[in-house]
Amino acid sequence: MDAATAEDDGLRCVEKDVLIPKMMREKARLRCAEQAEAFTKCCQENGFLMVVKCRDENAALKECLTKHYQDPTFYEECKQEYLKEREEFRRTGIPAKKRQQKLPTSM
Repeated sequence: MDAATAEDDGLRCVEKDVLIPKMMREKARLRCAEQAEAFTKCCQENGFLMVVKCRDENAALKECLTKHYQDPTFYEECKQEYLKEREEFRRTGIPAKKRQQKLPTSM
């Protein structure tokens, strides 16, 4: 067993290469919401000219997202959150999305 495998808490390839990166993308989009909003607004205002006129906004959004994708601390944070969700699913058999939906609205 190599060091990378030991560090990944027995994660399967699909978890390391697909599921955790998906969680990272979703969280990074939230953390880069300001840049995404600026880029979207620019695109809406410029129509076909957005390719030329929105370069700065696009670059800022890409920079923000890339910063998060390459941050080992952010990866570890998402990995730990994924592991907690996986553990809860294994314990209850209920996916995280359905657990959130089944919460009572009033008691």
